[in-house]
Amino acid sequence: MSKTYATLGELKVGSFIMIDNEPCKIVEMSKAKTGKHGSAKAHVVAISLLSGAKKTLTAPVDARVEVPIIEKRVGQVLAITGDSVQIMDMETYDTFEVPLPEEEELKNKLEPGVEVEYWVMPPGVYKIMRVRGGSK
Repeated sequence: MSKTYATLGELKVGSFIMIDNEPCKIVEMSKAKTGKHGSAKAHVVAISLLSGAKKTLTAPVDARVEVPIIEKRVGQVLAITGDSVQIMDMETYDTFEVPLPEEEELKNKLEPGVEVEYWVMPPGVYKIMRVRGGSK
């Protein structure tokens, strides 16, 4: 999967960042002023898009960090088997399986024929984010 780089100071709340090799969304960010012994520091709190775990990062604002490129795509649920969902991409017509979402509310809306928005994130992970259409 593709990633790009940015300096920590360029990112803001709502941006995506790679922490511990997991794509995360920044939920809190603070910057400390330059002290007499070095550069300004940024303290980042982010939530992993894969595990939902809270991650923190403290680094100089001019540090280069990885920014994941997340593809937001649309697919149709073909089948639900055990703890996985078979999806067909609505653009490429590729079919693949993704893990069943852990969120109970989202899981209950899934059934064959329903359109979903799924994200493709590094390191090659697919995740259903929401159901599209009338049943929001």
